[in-house]
Parts: sequence; structure tokens; C-alpha cells
Amino acid sequence: MTDPQAEKSPLKVWLVEWFALGNLAFLALDIYMAHSINQFTHWAEWTPVVFSLGVPIVLLPGVLARRHRTGTARFAGMSVGIASVLLGIVGMVLHLESTFFSEQTLKALIYAAPFAGPLSYTGVGLLLILNRLEPDDSPHWGTWIIFLALCGFVGNLSLSLCDHAQNGFFHPTEWISVAASAFAVSFLLIAVIRPQEIWFLKWCVAMMLLQVIVGLLGFALHLIADFTGPAANLTTNLIYGAPIFAPLLFPNLAILAAIGIWELQSSRMIETAVV
Repeated sequence: MTDPQAEKSPLKVWLVEWFALGNLAFLALDIYMAHSINQFTHWAEWTPVVFSLGVPIVLLPGVLARRHRTGTARFAGMSVGIASVLLGIVGMVLHLESTFFSEQTLKALIYAAPFAGPLSYTGVGLLLILNRLEPDDSPHWGTWIIFLALCGFVGNLSLSLCDHAQNGFFHPTEWISVAASAFAVSFLLIAVIRPQEIWFLKWCVAMMLLQVIVGLLGFALHLIADFTGPAANLTTNLIYGAPIFAPLLFPNLAILAAIGIWELQSSRMIETAVV
């Protein structure tokens, strides 16, 4: 008999593995640009960059083989997942320690290093752990995926508020990301609470398409702001100006949520057909 644990991962699970690998690897560039603002004053600021650069070396063999629950692939994914969770939590504490822990005011929270930023590592790490602890055919796998996407949009909401509050929402368009994140949170929260409602999941898909549009619009606006920034060269504007990659969190999280919704819709249709 064939060991079910040795079979290739289902498509949706495999896509989440690629999602986690791609996100952790891309964070190397994002973190490098963010920490370039203060020119890596503390050596610890290099830790997430080095970690993200090493992730593809550890995870890629298992992802290419489409096996994540057995042998070295399982151990590698669990190790990276746990390390990523811890890295995100420590990073959040260090970001808050820069200002907030000393003053504990709303102003200190807004102008501190973005406290929710490092939690990207925590979220992706939990994805890797989920893919190894939750059975591939589990009816709860899709709900957990949506829940993690929901948590990501909560972080996105806080980032949008804090980042745009630093310039007092000078441009009215800066409220778009706040409203979009709030709607995404509310829709995905209902999807987690009532995953059996297929009709509502279709509305969630529409909401995720809206998030993609908002993210691409934000990326374009940030890019225009950096191209027309005060510095003489684009590189300086990219580092010290509007964070070019921040709006891409919207389509990124929308893709993750869509995978979870896809799984829920598929499982509900199978249950209906059986009944």
C-alpha cells in the first residue's frame, strides 16, 4: 500500500507552500530597503535579511518535490516556521522598544518603527506550521488559511493607519487603504465564523478582487510619489519616501484568502453532492 503521507501535496497546499517561500524570500529586499533608512545602525537589523536569503535554500527542495509532511521537508518547514514566528515576535518588540515602550503614547506608536511589519514573518511561519500539522484533507484547513489572511489584513489596517497618520493623511487617497483593509477584515471575519455559507464566500471573492485593485493603485501612487520626490535620485526617494512595496500587501493577502475560499467552496460542493 502507498503511504498517504508520502503522496504529493494537493494543489492548494502546494500553492500555500510557494506562497510562504516567495514571501519569506521577498522580505529580504523589503527589509533591506526599510533598514537602509538608518543604515543598519544595529547589527540585529541584518538578522531578518540573512534569514530570508537562507529560506529558499532550506525550503525549495521540499516545495519542488511537492512533499511537505515527511522526512527532511517536514523538519525543514517546521524549523523555518518556528524560527519565522519567533523572529516576527522579537522584531515587533524591538520596533516598539524604539519609542513606544519609553513614552507609551499614541504619538510614540505612530512614529515608532512599524510594529506590525515584523509580524509578516510570524504569519508566514504559521502557514508553514499549519501545512505540516493540519492534514491535507482536513475540513478546517481552508478556514485556517482565511483566518491567517484575516490576521494579515488586521496588520495591514494598522500599518495603513500609522504610516499615513505620519503625514496627517495629506492626500485624501490615503484613506482608501484604511477603508479597504477594514472591509477585508469584516468580510473575512464572517467567512471564518460562517464558513458553510457558500453564497457569502462569493462576495468574499469579489472583496478580494477589490483588494487587488486597491493594492495595484497604491503601488502606482507610491511609485509616482517616489519618482517625483524631493531627492535628486530615485534610489534615495525609494528608501526615504513612500514605501514602494507596502501596497502590494493587499493583493498578496488577497491571494492567500482566495486559496482558503477556494478550498472551502470545493469542500462544501463535495458535501452537497454527497448529500
